Amino acid sequence: MISLAIKKQVNPHVPFDNQLLWTVFGLMIFGLVMVTSASMSSNDSNPFFYTQRELIQLGISLVLMCITLSIPMKRWQQFGTVLLIMTIIMLVAVLGVGSSINGAARWIPLGVFNFQPAELAKLALFVFLASYLTRKSDEVQNGFWGFFKPMVVMAVLSILLLLQPDLGTVIVLFIVTIGILFIAGAKLWQFIAILSTGVAAVVSLILFESYRLKRLLTFLNPWEDANGVGYQLVNSLIAIGNGGFAGQGMGNSILKLGYLPERHTDFIFAIISEEFGYLGVVFLLTLLFSLAFKGLAIGYRALNEGLQFSGYLACQIGIWFGFQTFVNVGVTSGMLPTKGLTLPFISYGGSSLIVMSVAVAILLRIDFEFRQQQAQARIRSIK
Repeated sequence: MISLAIKKQVNPHVPFDNQLLWTVFGLMIFGLVMVTSASMSSNDSNPFFYTQRELIQLGISLVLMCITLSIPMKRWQQFGTVLLIMTIIMLVAVLGVGSSINGAARWIPLGVFNFQPAELAKLALFVFLASYLTRKSDEVQNGFWGFFKPMVVMAVLSILLLLQPDLGTVIVLFIVTIGILFIAGAKLWQFIAILSTGVAAVVSLILFESYRLKRLLTFLNPWEDANGVGYQLVNSLIAIGNGGFAGQGMGNSILKLGYLPERHTDFIFAIISEEFGYLGVVFLLTLLFSLAFKGLAIGYRALNEGLQFSGYLACQIGIWFGFQTFVNVGVTSGMLPTKGLTLPFISYGGSSLIVMSVAVAILLRIDFEFRQQQAQARIRSIK
């Protein structure tokens, strides 16, 4: 039934998924509006400073999307390992020459914006895993080493990311890796073993780093130190509560006037909640999770047609978008400990916007190649 429902969504006369494309464009436009609204009070000399930079980043994203759409998926599969090695080199380089913001050395200055290799690490790992699973699916399903090898690659990336430090990206990599190995058919005992190891590692990282422990304790009761370590979360919760059912209206947020830190980046969801209320939040989350579902649906169709690499990669992109949305909303609303993850296509951040735009272009390319294959199959059947 699920297979039939997904296949009915494909129009053979349309070269790509229009719904996916317009959803992303809508999110980009809304993100630009909200970055403008949330950041106008951040720079007194130029209220549109972040808007101008966001427009440049959007332009770069759209150009790269067009380029990505012209790249066949077999090329991604062919050069996936090269992309991973380049990413590892960048992660090493950022530790030595990267610029530091808020105590974290995660960015390489590029003039127009600071590039964050951690964002590219997500896509690079997912491309590598899709290629690996295509070549070694039987080994992953039937042996321990087939399951263990991709975890080693993820561990190498995780170590480099933790040196920045960037625990949030590590968690995203871990969850998506576990998810795609499950889809690929890995055995249950392997998941229990790796999940236990992962949970133990995260707990250890939290306990041995005082600032992470403070974040955890703050998340449990931010009001205990509302003017100290709990300040950001408390003001985020006030903004969300201030939005009510229908919101205060676009541009009418009070908490963005110097009260809420990171209001145009990681905590932009709080400003959206204040200005658009419950109704606006539901609409936005519907778009974001429909984007994640689109990725999974495209991946499911590709796997059913024997396009393993494309299918695995699309599923990973879908899990990535959905999980990162979940974490960002959970952090902003106090359901999860604070983690520096952007809200896809909404938060200000050139690296995240550009890499996710490329990922969406890959989804469009996968869907395009699937439709081409379907059209060719129909032509053969007619002959």
